[in-house]
Amino acid sequence: MLCSVVITAASQVLLKIAARRKYKTAGQEYINPFVIVAYGLFFVTTLCTVTALRFIPMSLSTAVGAMVQISVPLASFIFLKEKISKRRCIGMVIITVGVLIFCL
Repeated sequence: MLCSVVITAASQVLLKIAARRKYKTAGQEYINPFVIVAYGLFFVTTLCTVTALRFIPMSLSTAVGAMVQISVPLASFIFLKEKISKRRCIGMVIITVGVLIFCL
């Protein structure tokens, strides 16, 4: 499940990179290397999640899946230099505490 969280963050960053670029045609917005690789990673994420669900309880997968809400902003901060607002930071701390309480 953690693997799928990391891959999801990577695919979201790729989609953000693609969204920031200007394209000559509408078709180029959807058919470019960033978008194609991002959707390929989403497919890999699905396979990882389905495989993980064979071995871990569904309730645990939901808790670990919530970590996507933390990994995407952190990846955007690191790779895209996006700012994390105070409100989002508080939300990320609450999610982390919730996941830790649930998992322990």
